[in-house]
Amino acid sequence: MTRKKLRQQEGQRKRFSGTFVRYGTKTAWSGPEPDMTLLLRDVVMVETGEKATDHLWFNLTKGFEALGELNEGDVIEFDARVKSYQAGYRGRDIERELDNPPRTDYKLSHPTKIEKREATQ
Repeated sequence: MTRKKLRQQEGQRKRFSGTFVRYGTKTAWSGPEPDMTLLLRDVVMVETGEKATDHLWFNLTKGFEALGELNEGDVIEFDARVKSYQAGYRGRDIERELDNPPRTDYKLSHPTKIEKREATQ
């Protein structure tokens, strides 16, 4: 999914808000243990209230860990920089590349000033 609202903000540092869904894991670049992640949905730009994207995954950094155990529905506010990255399959398997072609997508990088708000029901 191309994140059009994020594309318009590329390179800028903004305040965002998202609703915690769940924790997850991903394969670590080094070491046998997987990296912990967390999923936020309905990510909005706090300044305008505009929806930036329907979901984003973040590494479980010290900033997120400092919030304590998160529960589904907790609202998380944070500052982050909008950055582009290459998504999709970039290997030698042509069929996999046709199913998931390389493309530019957008993410929120280096989250800081992370705060938990009251959970929404």
